[in-house]
Amino acid sequence: MTRYRKSLEIIADILNAVGDGAKKTRIMYIANLSYKLLGKYLDKTVDAGLINCSNDSYEVTEKGQVFLERFGDFSSRFSKLERQLDEMYFEKEVLERMCELAASNNNDPRRKRR
Repeated sequence: MTRYRKSLEIIADILNAVGDGAKKTRIMYIANLSYKLLGKYLDKTVDAGLINCSNDSYEVTEKGQVFLERFGDFSSRFSKLERQLDEMYFEKEVLERMCELAASNNNDPRRKRR
């Protein structure tokens, strides 16, 4: 199953691709974006002050560096929560199956009733 990136992930990928400086083509390939999407997100990141553009080259700003640090922390915590939530759903499913099994055993005519 293909998992699509969310907007914040794409912005982080662009900032990582820009690094100390990069042109559009390099950013497009490293961030794995189409030219159209790259244009949209470059405009967004420049407008937000996360990167600067001069002479067709992009650089991450201090604000962009802070974004990357905070996004890394967020991403790590979010992944842990997703794993915990998956475990909780699994446990819920096990409990529900146990209830279904108990209910089906109670309806079994071979089972003696007291």
